[in-house]
Amino acid sequence: MKLFDSPYFSKMTEAAPLAVFRVFFGLMMLASIIRFWAYGWISKLYIEPKFFFPYYGFEWVRPLGNFTYLLFVICGLSALAVAIGFRYRIAITLFFFSFTYIELMDKTTYLNHYYFISVLSFLMIFLPAEKCFSWDARKESSRFVARRTIDSVKLMLGIVYFYAGLAKLNSDWLVKAMPLKIWLPGKYDVPLVGSFLHQEWVIYAFSWSGALYDLCIPFLLLWNRTRGMAFVLVVVFHVLTRILFPIGMFPYIMIVSALIFFDAKLHERIITLMSKILKLKKALHADTGVLKPASKGKLRLLAFFFVIQLLLPWRHLAYPDELFWTEEGFRFSWRVMLMEKAGYANFKIVDRTNDETFYIDNSDFLTSFQENQMATQPDFILTYALYLRDHFSKQGKEVEVYVESYVALNGRKSQPYIDPSVDLTQHTESFKHKRWILPFTDEIKGI
Repeated sequence: MKLFDSPYFSKMTEAAPLAVFRVFFGLMMLASIIRFWAYGWISKLYIEPKFFFPYYGFEWVRPLGNFTYLLFVICGLSALAVAIGFRYRIAITLFFFSFTYIELMDKTTYLNHYYFISVLSFLMIFLPAEKCFSWDARKESSRFVARRTIDSVKLMLGIVYFYAGLAKLNSDWLVKAMPLKIWLPGKYDVPLVGSFLHQEWVIYAFSWSGALYDLCIPFLLLWNRTRGMAFVLVVVFHVLTRILFPIGMFPYIMIVSALIFFDAKLHERIITLMSKILKLKKALHADTGVLKPASKGKLRLLAFFFVIQLLLPWRHLAYPDELFWTEEGFRFSWRVMLMEKAGYANFKIVDRTNDETFYIDNSDFLTSFQENQMATQPDFILTYALYLRDHFSKQGKEVEVYVESYVALNGRKSQPYIDPSVDLTQHTESFKHKRWILPFTDEIKGI
């Protein structure tokens, strides 16, 4: 029997959990866009900088000048449309493309939870989340959806948590309690717990419990007997991380997303409550239509999507040397808050036309935030070196670019990072191993 002919793919379930998830997702995204705008980050991150670090293969994605504000307006309005289920398919597609474009404009702003929003919104394009409690449901609604649609969201959340837990199974996190040993003592002003955060046993407790939480929470949420307790853990964990670390809306997104693991009765009560508050008619989530089964093509696409999500975090195994040092295969792998890197990169320019040598003041080209990110990430260093080459080429100069750099990883003493004898203009960005990264002098054991 073929995979997609399995009885599982014909099973139906209540649509309410998917509807509630859609509403909360849209509202959270709208709040995130408003927050980003209110803090002035659009101008600071995408208008004011002179140079931006593109993702390999997406060099054509650039900020749009003052039209970048319009891009955020489109993203925010599409998030609102997703929440109310207005032209849902168009809205979620528009949100995915606008949000992902924003994410790709500058690699400096990369965060795991931005990537999470992109992959989740892509998944939602293929889910019938508008069939219940939505504007679109006024014309055609359905009380039931395919069970796999809700399970696919659970699977995506499970991948994020479980892979984050696997990533913590390394000697720095478990044996040395790094980088929490660096971060937590500085949080002494946090109410109630701040005075304990310098104690070593507390730091190790945070470290080990964090790993156990990520590894176990998807399974605890799946099992009916432990679901209530698991949700309490979700709330406590994410509220605590929000208090301790500046990670924006992500904790709240994960809290409301975890509601999808509960059965439909809870979500029906949530829908009824929202209906009363907003004075909406019950007809908005009545059963007035029959949901068509998904095509085999759509199912194959979603299967391919999840294969990528399962395999992509392991791509670092194709590279030699320490992952935390080279960061080759580090992004898009759910390695959350695992390292503290500090360093500097001093660029030496050699003018071939007159053998003149001089050093670059990075602040002439980069913001302080960009410079800090660049100094500890090899692909950033290469991109910046090639930019400097092109900059001086426009002035009629043919130059070589060398970098003198030192980096400290997770509390270790700083050590040379990039081979200072290598002319970086002779290299181009690719997925190949960067041999000009100097070897890491220590060892981090783990996955």
